[in-house]
Amino acid sequence: MNVVKTDIEGLLILEPKVFGDARGFFYESFNQQVFNAATGLDVQFVQDNHSRSAQGVLRGLHYQLPPFAQGKLVRCVRGAVFDVAVDIRAGSPTFGQWVGVELSEDNNRQFWIPPGFAHGFVTLTESADFLYKTTAYYAPTHDRSILWSDTDIGIQWPDLAGAPQLSGKDAAAKPLASADVFPPAV
Repeated sequence: MNVVKTDIEGLLILEPKVFGDARGFFYESFNQQVFNAATGLDVQFVQDNHSRSAQGVLRGLHYQLPPFAQGKLVRCVRGAVFDVAVDIRAGSPTFGQWVGVELSEDNNRQFWIPPGFAHGFVTLTESADFLYKTTAYYAPTHDRSILWSDTDIGIQWPDLAGAPQLSGKDAAAKPLASADVFPPAV
């Protein structure tokens, strides 16, 4: 596994070793020992989620507050998405900054998003199947959203030739300036 560090500490792009030939391909999509050794982390995943989205659907920017904060290991197994993580850790030198990466069935990349980041993606292909491994269970009382188009964050989303399709929750999300964020690390 190749680990690519991003401009924001903690956000990692993981590129698995893919073995392919005329018959197709094989790769180990997750191995706890390899993940721990490659990333230097020791996290426990407790929940797997799978979403399917049509082209132009934008999901996010989602996160959960402590004590139910989630780390997420995400990947796209069918189609392609532009995936984004935003640092919402108060006091962080990169607070409000974002990293975006294309995840697709062709590049097999995975994106590690630790607790303290808001996460979202937009579907680039006719449809996309997106998988999430999370380190905490879904907790609706601690679930939050930040507005995907917040100009203070300035995410450069791909041109979708029109407005993205949003859920009611995402359309009503708050800008970062008025959102609940992670408290400073102690």
